[in-house]
Amino acid sequence: MDANPTLDQLQVFLAVADTGSFSAASRSLNRAQSVISYMIGNLETQLDVSLFERTGARQPKLTDAGNAMLADARRIVADLQVMRARAKGMKQGLEAEVSVAISVMVPTEAMVGVLRQFRDQFPSVALRLDVGELGSVMDLVMSGHSAIGIGGAVIRQDDSLAIERIGHTFMLPVASPDHPLALLGRPLTLADVREETQLVVTDASSLTKGRDFNVLSYKTWRVSDVATKHHLIRGGLGWGGLPASLIREDLSNGRLVHLALDAYEQDNYAIYAIRKTANPPGPAAAWMIEAFRLQLSNCPSEYSGEVVRTPREKIALRA
Repeated sequence: MDANPTLDQLQVFLAVADTGSFSAASRSLNRAQSVISYMIGNLETQLDVSLFERTGARQPKLTDAGNAMLADARRIVADLQVMRARAKGMKQGLEAEVSVAISVMVPTEAMVGVLRQFRDQFPSVALRLDVGELGSVMDLVMSGHSAIGIGGAVIRQDDSLAIERIGHTFMLPVASPDHPLALLGRPLTLADVREETQLVVTDASSLTKGRDFNVLSYKTWRVSDVATKHHLIRGGLGWGGLPASLIREDLSNGRLVHLALDAYEQDNYAIYAIRKTANPPGPAAAWMIEAFRLQLSNCPSEYSGEVVRTPREKIALRA
């Protein structure tokens, strides 16, 4: 017959291992020492291994098998504690899981900051995260795969969706310092960039598939994601627009240079919270939306020389 240790037995096993003796475990658990010894004996019988060396030692010492079983016992007890916390949270109205789709246009530092706070604020809530390009965030919400979306490229309004602007990012046309456009050393015209390779992110979303944004060159290289685009531009293989928050360090250390190109629309790129109207966010999802709103308020909205300024920095300069 397969061994079926109880949770009670595992907790007693952990208590003995952690306190170093049967008597200390009995005191910590407020149980008689004979009960502790009996439960450990039963557990060893069920598992058919000796967990402690009792002969010739004043204090019980874990055997090799006991050390191996200790890790398993800790994992099982910890998993049950998570299960209990999740059940308690669900009883109180807290979601068991939050599924979120986040656009690559959302600054990485903002995403990491929010998710770190989310982990600490809601330790019992599971997270399912998808990161997508352009219209794919809206697709994921509309299909029901994600409960909320944080991103831009809201191409059309849909009565089934609740869409709220919560921030922005700022796009800048850039190139490596040794790129031909950067070496011109003057404001660029549309004619200057027409024959230079522009790196463009291709979007597989049904909403934006086949649509181009700020594509000015006749020659294009199309890539699947912003990270690849960033690396290729920095490697001198073309020019293109990148989120200012992503390239602040590259601009300050000279690995990328801003291209003074009036033809490239450098307006703020709006970031929205997207969800189905019929599916209002629970406490954890609502908290996440507000946390992104706060984080995105610190995103750059202006470029001045080598400085990418946030709204707060601009206010400080005017003060």
